[in-house]
Amino acid sequence: MDPTALLFYIFSAVTVFSALRVVTARNPVHSALYLVLTFFSAAAIWLLLRAEFLAITLVLVYIGAVMVLFLFVVMMLDVNVDAMRQGFWKNLPVAAFVGAAVVLELAAVLWHQFGTVKESYAPRLPADYSNTKALGRLIYTEYVYAFEIAAVILLVAIVAAIALTLRRRTGVKSQNVSEQVRVRSTDRVRLVKMPGRPASAPAAAAPDAAAPTATEPQK
Repeated sequence: MDPTALLFYIFSAVTVFSALRVVTARNPVHSALYLVLTFFSAAAIWLLLRAEFLAITLVLVYIGAVMVLFLFVVMMLDVNVDAMRQGFWKNLPVAAFVGAAVVLELAAVLWHQFGTVKESYAPRLPADYSNTKALGRLIYTEYVYAFEIAAVILLVAIVAAIALTLRRRTGVKSQNVSEQVRVRSTDRVRLVKMPGRPASAPAAAAPDAAAPTATEPQK
C-alpha cells in the first residue's frame, strides 16, 4: 500500500469517528469540537486529492467562521440536554433505518461512478495549472444556480441562529431598540409640582458643653 492510500484511510477513519461523535456526544460543546476535527480530517483528504483551495477554504470558512457561530449559539441557547434526550431510544430504530439507507445510497452512487476509476486515468495537468481558477470557472458557469441557492440557505441559517438567541427568557435583561427609538421627552422626565411649606423654627440652643452637669458636694 502506497503512503497516499494509507493516509487516506487514516484520515477517513478519523472523519467517520468524529462525525459519529458529533451526534452521540452528550455535551453540545463537545459535539461542536468533534465537528471541528471532522472538518480538519476532510481538509486533509482534500489535500491528498490535490484540491488545495478547497482544503484551505474548509479550514478558514467553516472552522474559522461557521464553527465560531455554532459555538456562540450553543452557549447562548442554554440547551437542556436531559430534555432533548427524552424519547431517544424510542426513535432510534427509525433513525438507524434512515441512516443506513443514506449510507447505502451514497455507497452505491460512489461505487457506480468512481469504483472503476484509477489514478492513471486522470489527465496530465500542465505545470501552471490552477485548480482555484478551474473551480471558479466551473462554479460560476455550470453550477451558478446551485451556488446561489446554497448562499441563500446559509444566509437563512445565520439569521435563524441570531433570532434564536434573541428569544425572551425570564430573569434576563435585554434592550428593546424599537421602544428606545420611539421614546419621547415626556416619557423620560416628569415635572412634579409640590406645595411649599414654611421653614421650621430654629432649633433650641444646645446646652453649653463646658457647663458642669452636677454640683460637687461642699466640704
